Amino acid sequence: MTQRQNKMTDIKLNSQEEEERKKQTTMEWAREKYNEQYDAWMPWIEDTFLKYFTKDNRASYVTRDGLGKTKVTGIDQVDKLQDGTNNLAASTLGQGGILEPVGDVVSEGMKKADPRPKKSEKNGGNIPVVSNLGSGLGL
Repeated sequence: MTQRQNKMTDIKLNSQEEEERKKQTTMEWAREKYNEQYDAWMPWIEDTFLKYFTKDNRASYVTRDGLGKTKVTGIDQVDKLQDGTNNLAASTLGQGGILEPVGDVVSEGMKKADPRPKKSEKNGGNIPVVSNLGSGLGL
């Protein structure tokens, strides 16, 4: 393909994108922009919340939440013992814990493995809800 043909294809693609933007309603455009901003800012907001309002990072939060769901008995004393053990395990990965560097590395990996869509859908119909930090890999 010659350079002139490449330029013509680029012009056609740009005009197609422009026509598509014109067809897009204001609400669709707003949803798309919202999704872009959400995808850009929500991981930072989650991390900042965990840093300043808890002593957790993502790894310790998920550890604490996951272990909290494993209560075996309905006996208060056993449940309190399990809660203490769960908090100890999560605290070692959280802020000030002995395994904090490991928790931070795991937290970064969790951020990269975030299942939320990285690109907004064209129709803007999938406005995400605030993620539940403790739901599996839903970080």
